[in-house]
Amino acid sequence: MEKEKVSNNELTALGINDVKILEAFSRVANGLLKHGVMAKPEILANLEALIDDPMPYALKKGGKFKNLAESIIELRKDGKFLKQQRTNFKLKEEIADFPVWGLEHIEVGALAQMKTAVKLPVAVAGALMPDAHQGYGLPIGGVLATTANTIIPFAVGVDIACRMCLSIFDLPAEAVDTETAKLQNMLLEHTYFGIGCTTKSYHDSSLFDSSAWSETKVIRSLKNKAYAQLGTSGTGNHFVEWGELTIADGALDGIPAGRYLALLSHSGSRGFGGSVADHYSKIAMSKTKLPAEAKHLAWLDLDKDEGQEYWIAMNLAGEYASANHHEIHNKIARALNLSPLMRIENHHNFAWKEQLADGTEVMVHRKGATPAGEGVLGIIPGSMSTPGFVVRGKGDAASINSASHGAGRLMSRSAAFKTLDKDAIAANLIDKRITLMGSDIDEAPMAYKDIHAVMAAQHDLVEVLAKFEPRIVKMADARERPED
Repeated sequence: MEKEKVSNNELTALGINDVKILEAFSRVANGLLKHGVMAKPEILANLEALIDDPMPYALKKGGKFKNLAESIIELRKDGKFLKQQRTNFKLKEEIADFPVWGLEHIEVGALAQMKTAVKLPVAVAGALMPDAHQGYGLPIGGVLATTANTIIPFAVGVDIACRMCLSIFDLPAEAVDTETAKLQNMLLEHTYFGIGCTTKSYHDSSLFDSSAWSETKVIRSLKNKAYAQLGTSGTGNHFVEWGELTIADGALDGIPAGRYLALLSHSGSRGFGGSVADHYSKIAMSKTKLPAEAKHLAWLDLDKDEGQEYWIAMNLAGEYASANHHEIHNKIARALNLSPLMRIENHHNFAWKEQLADGTEVMVHRKGATPAGEGVLGIIPGSMSTPGFVVRGKGDAASINSASHGAGRLMSRSAAFKTLDKDAIAANLIDKRITLMGSDIDEAPMAYKDIHAVMAAQHDLVEVLAKFEPRIVKMADARERPED
């Protein structure tokens, strides 16, 4: 396995453009790394600080960077290797137009965030979906196309590649009533919820044979955690649920019209994706200095090492999130002793290399937004007591081939705890015949927007093919810290 190194690209990014100085910096940096004196991020941070002000390093007796600092001071006396001014990026003065679906359903804070996002110097186009609400950097429900060689970790999101997965079984929908206890037990035996939860058994762990797990130091350090959490769902708005799927005639190829038993899950890349997001969002914010209102929209350059590292990790998180769902669905299908008629999945919190309608190459960030290119299948859920929908994308260019990823939150979690009534929630679940295992007030149906209004607002983005009605819902236990 190739040993980790501080690359010349990383050093030149600090402003080093003289060959002799580059060699000296590389010798010191890689010597410290080789002997385990410091980790790479710490080395680069020290070198950056040293270039900014070498005097504290030159005065430190026995310091690891003393000789480099003294050399820089001497060079600067001769007018060489002068202090590099960090580039602070300014936002565009004018706000570019961006389309908004369901404006009447969207809070002011989300609109303000989107207005800031399209003012980024690397922004090319944007759109806001009807489930949009305020987040970090890009609002949830926000779609942002940037120049092709840039990627924004916070515009991808913390739960990288969070997704929906639906398995349709050749069993009558009435099974949720006639086999309730059996179906509940399957969820209890084959799903795992909670912060830091791990798997007890594996159906297929072959993803971990991939060479991608040795690509970078960050990925290597997270492999064991990812393996332990394969097939788990975490906390927050993540769920696994049984429900009734109503399919119209001819809507889904090979499946006759009718009402079927179906399994729907929602979760992402667990601790692996969260750690990747945390690591590279910090690097992005240290490299790309933006005004305070836009600081979380800092980007990485795909032409540089850190950008390529994030790209590799993000795509691996996508494969891992999919494998998590497949573990759950395959284990439950095996328990049913029945293969699904069809499995449909789609993801959000991701970045895709795409082309706009005019052929412009861009990086499309969909944070809590579903890909809805022409003919693309997806699932848009409501809440624990309201329907979700199987949809087919219409390929609307103005939306950057996107649609909502769900109903979207109507209120924050803290507001839900303060304002919602437990008795009213319980009555709603009884009325909708919902068997609920886990969850808390912050995930109550009333905490979410009206899914029917959200779907009506985006009828030009997707075609509805089937309706899924939740009946037996498993989520994390009450008061678990949300990870979504």
